[in-house]
Amino acid sequence: MNERPIALVTGAGRGIGRGIAVELAQLGFFVVVNYAGNSGAAEECLGLVRAAGGEGITVQGDVSVGDDRERLVDAALQVSGRIDLLVNNAGVAPDVRADILDAGEESFDRLINVNLKGPYFLTQRVAREMIRQVEAAPPAPNNGGRGGNHPPKIITVTSISAYTASVNRGDYCISKAGLGMMTALWAARLAGYGIGVYEIRPGVIATDMTGGVREKYDKLIAEGAWPIRRWGEPSDVGRAVAAIARGDFPFSTGEVFNVDGGFHLRTL
Repeated sequence: MNERPIALVTGAGRGIGRGIAVELAQLGFFVVVNYAGNSGAAEECLGLVRAAGGEGITVQGDVSVGDDRERLVDAALQVSGRIDLLVNNAGVAPDVRADILDAGEESFDRLINVNLKGPYFLTQRVAREMIRQVEAAPPAPNNGGRGGNHPPKIITVTSISAYTASVNRGDYCISKAGLGMMTALWAARLAGYGIGVYEIRPGVIATDMTGGVREKYDKLIAEGAWPIRRWGEPSDVGRAVAAIARGDFPFSTGEVFNVDGGFHLRTL
């Protein structure tokens, strides 16, 4: 029987999700590496998880599809009958950046389904399991994320686009803003069960998603668009997830953690 804490990380094959998976592995987690289509990247991530001291499996699934969400949760539960941590990380960007005066419904529907609807209902499904776990065996105090029975947690990765208006990708901004309210809703609903719910809000992170606009962001960094003048790395986000997973914030829920180089600061 697996005695490691179980983490389900969506969109974990590459980028931010991979950075999260590796950091959780260093805490000793069993990581369920979810991926939508790139099985090779997911297997690479699993190799890194094992090299970092964790264990895991890969599970294909599109979070926007109900049957896939159910299969994903079932696969996680088959490991040891519980889920200790859900990280809603999977997300997509628009295929084409279009001015909001011209953007069509197809892109809007796709982004809302993957980025917002999928995490909302995956959280609902996992929350029910977490409540069952808590009621069956109330968790012990936070123990550093290593084995044992500790309070379950839910973390959703959003973006500075939750509050930063980009008029050529309005659908993306709206989906991320919605995730912020989703975090608040689930935090309020689950606090009575001792289930903490958190939002991590990354800034500009070096991933495949930002690769096509690297020149733009290199210029912004040089001009001081955010105080810490560098690109964010997936490991920066991963470390924030790990801190929450360890139980470092037992008197916080619904909290927003900015991992953005200080972009959110208003300076003169």
